[in-house]
Amino acid sequence: MKAAKTTSIVYWVSTGIIFLFEGVMPALTSHTELAVEGIRHLGYPDYFRVMLTVFKVVGALALVLPFIRGRFKEWAYAGFGINMLSASVSHSMVDGVNVQTFFPLFIFGILVVSYLSYHKLAKVRYVRNVEHEQQKQAIVRADYLPSNPVEA
Repeated sequence: MKAAKTTSIVYWVSTGIIFLFEGVMPALTSHTELAVEGIRHLGYPDYFRVMLTVFKVVGALALVLPFIRGRFKEWAYAGFGINMLSASVSHSMVDGVNVQTFFPLFIFGILVVSYLSYHKLAKVRYVRNVEHEQQKQAIVRADYLPSNPVEA
């Protein structure tokens, strides 16, 4: 039980960091002159900045909303992974290897922690559901057993 709680804390902290860096910050800063110039400097058209911001906000929401599971969450993780690796490559190709090259890789590492802990929690949920179903079936079977074996 303690391991599940620790995993849950790791999941929510790492996912919260991803949510802030990939969802909240782009939503608040994508229209600043620095962001516009940054996208232009890397050689991308301006519409790419807008499109990327929308996808990041939607993906970040997919990661933090607990009722979104399965393939939607998997696609959000995949999209963020591709985005961060692409950002690292873009910065290294345009500016050479520097801090801007490694920052997306650092965030990618946090994303991997979030992804692995998400799957670990999903496994815990699955085991709990199976155990709960087995307990319910045992109770149902016990209800149908006669209280006096002679009556049977």
